[in-house]
Amino acid sequence: MKDLVLIGTSHIAQQSMKEVANAIEKEKPDIIALELDRMRLAHLLNPKTQKPSWRDIRAVGFKGWVFAKFGAWAEKALGKHVGVKPGQDMLTAVRIAREKKLPLALIDQDIQITLRRFSRSITYREKWNFFVDILKGIFLPKKDLGFDLRTVPSKQIISKLIGQVKKRYPNIYKVLVVERNHFMARNLARLMKDNPGKKVLAVIGAGHEEELEELVKKRLSA
Repeated sequence: MKDLVLIGTSHIAQQSMKEVANAIEKEKPDIIALELDRMRLAHLLNPKTQKPSWRDIRAVGFKGWVFAKFGAWAEKALGKHVGVKPGQDMLTAVRIAREKKLPLALIDQDIQITLRRFSRSITYREKWNFFVDILKGIFLPKKDLGFDLRTVPSKQIISKLIGQVKKRYPNIYKVLVVERNHFMARNLARLMKDNPGKKVLAVIGAGHEEELEELVKKRLSA
């Protein structure tokens, strides 16, 4: 797909910030697409913490809210370890798009919908696995992840990690990866059809890259 460039990133990797900047300079896209929705972009641009109301928690479900809080805490902790605030890959793309006056397209599903689906889909077994994995992370000796957190993992490592998630958390994987891949593929395909001849550069998490590319190809050829 000559008119679509996918940049797979790690949200806390210094390497990703450089790769996004270099890709935009090299590819000279007409449109930059981001694996974000309006709420997440607003939070990245203005990260002031705000206490959620019970209405906010009910909107996504308690389990989805807890997962989002835990995920944000873990990503922040890892980012602090490598000296990069989470989301700098996306903010780099936003900054350059503004400098070059390029349009931004937000292609991801509304985070509230994703978290609500998470709350409804997670099983007791997955909750137990989650609890066990947390305890292992706290009490067992820390193992080498097999890659540098400051870089984007290789496709082999990503495939291995995804395989482990699919095995231990099949419903969570479906909600967080499969459903969002289809949603983003639909938006990217529509974006390209609505802008024929325009080059789109999409900044997405590395774990989405391979499947998303195939899904977009299928939609464009249908």
